[in-house]
Amino acid sequence: MVNGYKPTTLQEAVEIKNRVSVIPYAGGTDLMVRNIPDAVYLFLNDIDELRQITQDDAYIRIGAAVTFTQALDSDLVPPLMKEAISRIAAPAIRNAGTFGGNLGNASDKADSVLAGFALDGRVRLVSASGERVIPFDDFCVRRGVTNIADDELIAEILLPKEKCALPYYYKKIGGRSALAISRVAFAGAYEVHNGVIQAISATVIGEGKFTRYREVEATLIGKSIDEVSANADAYAERFIEKMTFTRGRVSAEYRKTVVTNLFRDYFASLK
Repeated sequence: MVNGYKPTTLQEAVEIKNRVSVIPYAGGTDLMVRNIPDAVYLFLNDIDELRQITQDDAYIRIGAAVTFTQALDSDLVPPLMKEAISRIAAPAIRNAGTFGGNLGNASDKADSVLAGFALDGRVRLVSASGERVIPFDDFCVRRGVTNIADDELIAEILLPKEKCALPYYYKKIGGRSALAISRVAFAGAYEVHNGVIQAISATVIGEGKFTRYREVEATLIGKSIDEVSANADAYAERFIEKMTFTRGRVSAEYRKTVVTNLFRDYFASLK
């Protein structure tokens, strides 16, 4: 028998989290394949506040318990995010898997997190004592580790509206078209005015972590797309030399080669 609590409001959920050691649960597509002895779960499925997709002046706001299928059906969710989550496994997984779970698991293979990084995503965390909003960069410490306090819950994923409207680049490389776990995936968004780069992001699955190399991205600002395209190899190398590739399902050499090629293709596609 599964032990747990089933709150119906976010306030009730954070109060439980504040006083009891529980594991948050929404879709369970990753969590339920683990064997966690004596686990006590905090079921979030009935909290309407966590299942909404809304917008305000600054953000597209995606609730932590929003499923990937729900997001694919929403007119508010940006194209880059939709393309990334449309590649997640099979329909059954997309029907159950949630944004909060994908982020909270701190997997370096999470498709929605990859897109969120490229779009300068933020996460809204709530607790019984208040709330805070932090960038994905600060939330994701390393594989399996996040910057979330014991009494906090993920409430929303926030995507800046000005980033959501930008042209984007997305590629996923796997053993088959709907591979649940990516070997390599790449997401980026960019802004160009009069042929000159005003903003650019580039994020990769395949390095064993999520990282925005913002200092390298900054070197492209003010460059013409013609210059970057003509020197795609050199600009790609600026990113690659910062990265460390590890062996997983495929070799580190394979990952490095594919990521290098994706950077080149990305820079050649700017328009």
